[in-house]
Amino acid sequence: MKTVGIIVEYNPLHNGHVLHYTQSKAITGADSVIAVMSGPFLQRGEPALVGKRARTEMALRMGADLVIELPTAYAVQPAEWFAHGAVALLAATGVVDSLCFGSESGSLDTLLPLADSLAEESEKLREEIALRMSSGISFPNAYAAAAAAVSGSKASADTIAEQLAKPNNSLGLHYLIALKRLGSEIVPYTIPRKGAQYHDQVPAVSSIASATSVRRLILEQGLEAASPYIPGYVYEILRREFDAGQGPNDWESFRLPLFHALLTRSPGELDQLHEVSEGLEYRIQKVLPLLGEPKVGQLIDALKTKRYTRTKLQRMLLHILLNHAKGEMTREQLAQGPGYLRVLGFTSKGQALLKQMKKTASLPVIMKPSVLDHPQLRLDLQASAVYGNACPRPSVSFIYGDYLLPPVTL
Repeated sequence: MKTVGIIVEYNPLHNGHVLHYTQSKAITGADSVIAVMSGPFLQRGEPALVGKRARTEMALRMGADLVIELPTAYAVQPAEWFAHGAVALLAATGVVDSLCFGSESGSLDTLLPLADSLAEESEKLREEIALRMSSGISFPNAYAAAAAAVSGSKASADTIAEQLAKPNNSLGLHYLIALKRLGSEIVPYTIPRKGAQYHDQVPAVSSIASATSVRRLILEQGLEAASPYIPGYVYEILRREFDAGQGPNDWESFRLPLFHALLTRSPGELDQLHEVSEGLEYRIQKVLPLLGEPKVGQLIDALKTKRYTRTKLQRMLLHILLNHAKGEMTREQLAQGPGYLRVLGFTSKGQALLKQMKKTASLPVIMKPSVLDHPQLRLDLQASAVYGNACPRPSVSFIYGDYLLPPVTL
């Protein structure tokens, strides 16, 4: 049985994701699909609209056979470590033959040779990144320019920098780098993004809209406004979750616990938390009294500069919210990869994959957290509880769902 891996967030699953799933199976000739999915908090430092069980159900109803959780330690990191964690999980299953991701380029012609040259991060690359950041530009832009400068690729530096300025190309490059660093035999494929682009704020005319615009429609106009852009089963799941008071969540849902953390910590205490760096602990203290209202959106706007992107700031605030100490997520620790394969859901075909993984998996496969004591898993459980507590109508069963509920089955 040929199996393709996909790396997803489904916040929420929309028609573009269905197209990616369908084309991934077609281009790879796969019989089954394993999805590595972020938990309650996402790579851009945002809370998911609904919880991970609901999004797992979306994935299974679409056709995915097995959904594995990307640990929080990787799910809320910059592209390098997000990609490393997700690819390491796919490799650890021992059953994944291929990886298919969407990209703006729709081609590996530039990305593959670039990944070959960047897989071993050189001192020269680090110097070039630092040089560019010293001029005040953001890390993503500095990385793109530095990678172009040191790559040795036949493509021009301008072409490389232009390609890496596009978010899905950049993330795809890090998937390829992760495959190289892990020495994995998983074969990469990419397909072009169709219709809406990643950051589009409003839907295009077609039935495909970005997740950003779908969320905006839901939060500002209600679920009905987003219905043309999501499958019917996703509409049903979202309506059920919203009616149960388990969404929709956005950053303002976490306003009270976040501001409590910011108001009760000194700059020195904030400096001990992951991604609080370069004096941001003092900038936070400076802007808090100047806000018109104690809202997360206003805080991010006040903190944002050319150097500090919205995504960087959101991730930093998320680490503050979840009390992630710097020592919990060092480069050395993250390079070791995830410590387990946490199953969120499966179908009958996924059950067959799990049976096969008993022989092939290089990490423990866990259905419930009580069977393993691992620092990354403790962070996952904490994140799920914090997320559940911020829902419109929090319940103990949702807050402690990791302990009380089995994987989603279909």
